[in-house]
Amino acid sequence: MTLEKLTYPDARYFSSLMEDYLVEKDNLKNLYHRFPVLENFQDQIEEKQIEFKQKPKTRKVLIESLLNQYSKLDNVQESLSNIRLLKEENTFTITTGHQLNLFTGPLYFLYKIISVINLCKQLKEAYPSYDFIPVYWMATEDHDFEEIQYFKYHGKKVVWNKESNGGVGRLNTDGLKEVLDIFKGQIGTSKNALEIIKLFKTAYLDHDNLASATRFLAHQLFGKEGLVIVDGDDHGLKSLMTPHFKEELLDQTSYHKVTNTITNWPDAYNVQVSPREINLFYLNDNLRERIVFENNQYKVVDTKIVFSEKEILTELEQFPERFSPNVIMRPLYQEAILPNLCYIGGGGEMAYWLELKEYFDSQEITFPILLMRNSALILANKEFEKVQKLDLEIKDLFLKDFQLEEKLTRQLSEIKIDFSTQKKHLKNQFKDLYTLAQKTESSFERAVAAQERKQIKGLENLEKRLLKAQKRKLKDFLQRANILQQELFPNASLQERQENFSSLYVEYGSNLIKILKENLDPLDLRFSVIILDS
Repeated sequence: MTLEKLTYPDARYFSSLMEDYLVEKDNLKNLYHRFPVLENFQDQIEEKQIEFKQKPKTRKVLIESLLNQYSKLDNVQESLSNIRLLKEENTFTITTGHQLNLFTGPLYFLYKIISVINLCKQLKEAYPSYDFIPVYWMATEDHDFEEIQYFKYHGKKVVWNKESNGGVGRLNTDGLKEVLDIFKGQIGTSKNALEIIKLFKTAYLDHDNLASATRFLAHQLFGKEGLVIVDGDDHGLKSLMTPHFKEELLDQTSYHKVTNTITNWPDAYNVQVSPREINLFYLNDNLRERIVFENNQYKVVDTKIVFSEKEILTELEQFPERFSPNVIMRPLYQEAILPNLCYIGGGGEMAYWLELKEYFDSQEITFPILLMRNSALILANKEFEKVQKLDLEIKDLFLKDFQLEEKLTRQLSEIKIDFSTQKKHLKNQFKDLYTLAQKTESSFERAVAAQERKQIKGLENLEKRLLKAQKRKLKDFLQRANILQQELFPNASLQERQENFSSLYVEYGSNLIKILKENLDPLDLRFSVIILDS
């Protein structure tokens, strides 16, 4: 096995906002609290410890809710041990979150959770007097079923066709036997394939809803590491948020604070999300709709549900689980109930978290350290051998297809496809003409300049024609490079965003997760390329 590292600009698939965040550009420093380096965690620990000492009830309710959520899951000793550790003032969490994608969805689901597991181990080594618990926050209240109803196995979609309303965590698992039958026909009957089929079957056919199925699946993959899986769709946990939800309903604080942040947002970057005046949904079985304030009433959009101010505050007090935070408020919910030090997420997530610091400050909740999850490209050794035969570097694979073709053509051509010498010679010839032109009228000088531009343009066009001719000559060779690039970057996207972990598990079995844990370093802010022995 071989490990190579690339900078994120070389990896090319990441936004300028994330590239600049990772090198601590000055124009972003007011948008976060502490940068993700090991030495900054001591101050983060001390600040979060002070915050949680001021709300002693929180740890107690958190533990009670988590023990209840784990009550129907077997073989959870490591996770239960970590849950009980949460009662101690010197115990903190490192958290990631993810949608309830069918069968984990894209490969980076694994990278997220391995990032939190590995960071907890690194922190324990650096700060041995504290304990650090890896947490996966399930996005059970999301209602965008279309985003999660499929995964890709070797480029082919495996789709769960079903009608869905409300939070996806409550969605029953009817129809997944048919999905399994289709998947069986694709994955084959090898030992590793049968393990995958068994995992899918037990997760989805033996559990009633998507939340419990996803918890089981994530636990099977990472439970031995003590991963604690949190379902925020919970009465006890929501009860801890009632003061913040009440303020949101009455004062719309998140709207004002986040709007102020994005009004002053750096011009170089796009705004990821924009707040609504009330950033809460009303949640019930088969229902998750926005709450709006109109004509002195609180209304649930696209329903007949209406509350007066007194009625909605009574509803909140009695049924806090019916109030569901959107993308603006969900991070606050997480950080308010967890003794969390660091949130690990993808580039899109980091982008909207960077909008939230002013809002967090207004709520007196410590803003977490924001860490980009590990990203990786996994190559089989036979694929790496193809790279070597093409005389390419690993980073060349990340070029756009036309850039890769041009680089290879210039590299392999027996004719030098570079007219810079000719251009330099031409410019030197025109120097004499400019000297002559300065002794006559300005119109002649303009004519010389126009002729120079014309001839330089002519050389550039000849260079392009020569490049095109050499591409035709090297067509077979370039085609092999394009096929390899398409295999490693399906749909011109990163492997981790397209393929499901099962595509690699069939080849490498449970050793896949072991390899990832050994090679992904969350505090190494570079892109990993892992070359595996076949």
